[in-house]
Amino acid sequence: MGVDPLRLGNGREVPAWTLTEAFVQSAGPGGQNVNKVATAVQLRFQAKGSGVFTDSQYARLMRLAGKRGTKAGEVVIEASRYRTQERNRQDARDRLAALIEKALAPPPPPRKRTRPTRGSVERRLKAKAGRGQIKKLRGPVEDEQ
Repeated sequence: MGVDPLRLGNGREVPAWTLTEAFVQSAGPGGQNVNKVATAVQLRFQAKGSGVFTDSQYARLMRLAGKRGTKAGEVVIEASRYRTQERNRQDARDRLAALIEKALAPPPPPRKRTRPTRGSVERRLKAKAGRGQIKKLRGPVEDEQ
């Protein structure tokens, strides 16, 4: 069974030669079936030589992949959520597509630091003083003698 290319948004697609699927036995629900049928999917994407990414996009993909990324430049997605091989296969492909889309999206611009307004500073200090006053009233009552 050959692997189909992975279709992304905006008409882009990941070439089929960069994808490898392996079916393994799954842990989890399924009763006796889980011991007989290889329903879990291990989808490997050879990201390093795929030609899909620029250097910065590749670095972002590997950072987003985390422990799913290998030193050889592969991204390994394991799917065993469902009891059928086909649903796990589609789940793995969907998760890989989402990860690649997130890596291809441009990063958001850095946040510009702003100073708090005078009013917000005054409100914060007034609230702090009020909390301090409440806590002061919780203490023991002093006798005036």
